[in-house]
Amino acid sequence: MFSKFHNRQKGFTLIELMIVVVIIGILAALAIPRFMAATTKSKQSEAKGILKQIYTMERTYRQANNTYWGAGVSADAANPDGLATLGVQIMPSAKYVYEIITADDMDLLVRATATTLDDDDTEDVWEIDEQGDLVVITDDAIN
Repeated sequence: MFSKFHNRQKGFTLIELMIVVVIIGILAALAIPRFMAATTKSKQSEAKGILKQIYTMERTYRQANNTYWGAGVSADAANPDGLATLGVQIMPSAKYVYEIITADDMDLLVRATATTLDDDDTEDVWEIDEQGDLVVITDDAIN
């Protein structure tokens, strides 16, 4: 009677292993897109921070000179000193291109554009104006 139980082999059956693999596959299918969106959102913090810094330095420049500085000026990882006159330096690891679209005695518009935040071709575009309003034009994290 006892020999019957001792001869059983221990381990998992093929069906049990396949069920586990299917469950892991489902969990991965749910988790990977969320992880990619979270990664993209963390990269967007670069644009938000630097745009706010440019805005602050532009306001300081306007206070001293009665006009905003640098219409048409841009800076990115390849040209980190493009905004050096304002005291803003772009890091070599920057993912965005920062461009001052409008800068005159009344209006300011600065844009940050990135094309390589994730695997798709959707651009990520942020803008800040003379009021300090930071808006997303194209959000790559939701596309």
